[in-house]
Amino acid sequence: MFEVLFYILNKGMKFIESALNRDGEAVFTRAARGLMSLIPTPLVFQVSGLWKPNHVLCRENVVPASEIVAVEETEIDKKQCDSGKWQKMSKLHAFTESRPKQLLVYINPYGGKRQGKRIYEQKVAPLFNLASISADVVITEHANHAKDNLFEVNIYKYDGIVCVGGDGMFSEVMHGLIGRIQKDSGIDQNNPKTPLAQCSIRIGIIPAGSTDCICYATVGIIDPETSALHIIVGDCQPLDVSSIHHNNTFLKYSVSLLGYGFYGDILKDSEKKRWMGPMRYDFSGFKTFLSHQYYEGTVSFQPAKGTVGSPRDKESCRTGCHICRQTKQLEEQQKNYGFEHKEVEDEWKVIKGKFLAINAVNMSCACPRSPKGLSPAAHLADGSADLILVRKCSRFNFLRYLVRHTNQDDQFDFPFVDVYRVKRFQFTSKHLEDNESDIKDVGKKRFGQFCSDHPACCCNLANSTWNCDGETLDSSAVEVRVRCQLVKLFARGIEIYKDEAAYNSSSNELLS
Repeated sequence: MFEVLFYILNKGMKFIESALNRDGEAVFTRAARGLMSLIPTPLVFQVSGLWKPNHVLCRENVVPASEIVAVEETEIDKKQCDSGKWQKMSKLHAFTESRPKQLLVYINPYGGKRQGKRIYEQKVAPLFNLASISADVVITEHANHAKDNLFEVNIYKYDGIVCVGGDGMFSEVMHGLIGRIQKDSGIDQNNPKTPLAQCSIRIGIIPAGSTDCICYATVGIIDPETSALHIIVGDCQPLDVSSIHHNNTFLKYSVSLLGYGFYGDILKDSEKKRWMGPMRYDFSGFKTFLSHQYYEGTVSFQPAKGTVGSPRDKESCRTGCHICRQTKQLEEQQKNYGFEHKEVEDEWKVIKGKFLAINAVNMSCACPRSPKGLSPAAHLADGSADLILVRKCSRFNFLRYLVRHTNQDDQFDFPFVDVYRVKRFQFTSKHLEDNESDIKDVGKKRFGQFCSDHPACCCNLANSTWNCDGETLDSSAVEVRVRCQLVKLFARGIEIYKDEAAYNSSSNELLS
């Protein structure tokens, strides 16, 4: 008979390790964090019959063969279950066509708590070895090492590219992969109107950074082993990417947050305090909140009329999201019929004002501190971004808005907050428009005055900085376009429990 080691990716949140012994019992040998509340006890289940190539039965649970990581063949009359030798997925029944066989791995040894190399060697590499996945590992030595390397190596011999690090490491790998694909396809990235070639090579994220927002928003938990299992079983999650240009010059790509004002100022200030580690974000956030700076400018955008849903419909993007599927089907139909959406000037909406924050998100941007994220109903692959405009208001009201990110209340339910689902938008600062900024109290660079008269306590600087997926971007005028499902991840989105209340409860217990 066969002895089976398999991992169950439970709701995109946890996994369990199990072995089927020769008595036909599935014995759970390890449980991940918070799992005990999701499975009955005792942790021994009777199985009806021997294991067969198609599935494993564990009481009411059916474990598909696609979830099996490795198989051990032993003699039935042997007394010990672990005496056999693990076979590395050589059995036909253990393979699926979508599984990777060869990977290119980039490890950032300096990100987060500098644990990237240890996490890969101790938690990820053993799983890849069990699954018979070969990996070429590159330890990055400087900024843009991975990006530059992707332009030199033969990327087409790999089934996927894995980055071990934080959001910055993922951004570097993504820029390198997209840039390489466009170069090989003869596409000029500097032309914002040119359609980009989609990347068929999937990217895997092993979280080892400070925030790991992208991993959390696409998998549902920050756990290296869970992410490794998504890579092993060959999951595929398409992802929208926003391209950012200035005067027909390509600047950057963004997949999570593109923020001007509050979040841009936090990042700019925190870059000066990297010696503080992850704590620098809290310090700079508090400092930026006290300064309460606003920025004048013009936002023009093109509404996403062809997409389903809205930013306030409370319909979160989950595994098998029907909104993302419909968007892709509609796009393919338009290509088949040769129909291209024409950009008409009267379809643009223009908003001028004073803003504390301008945020564009391609995903919810959820993280452990903000389980719902900046835009809870944002979708991973619907070809649109949620544009959030936070107008000038009092410190107290802005604090109320920020607090809403940590609870279940509607964070857009304020008169000074507007949210739009867009396919394209532009921003130009008033300073650039006028060439003569009306700046008062320019010397107040650190803290505004604390007083009861709100207009006097705001220090209006000329320009802020863009926070582009955790990287600074200095440009007072940008044009942003959403590229529908430009890249693919080794993920399946966040799976949802039938009982949403139980889901939220278990998630909160995990984070506490």
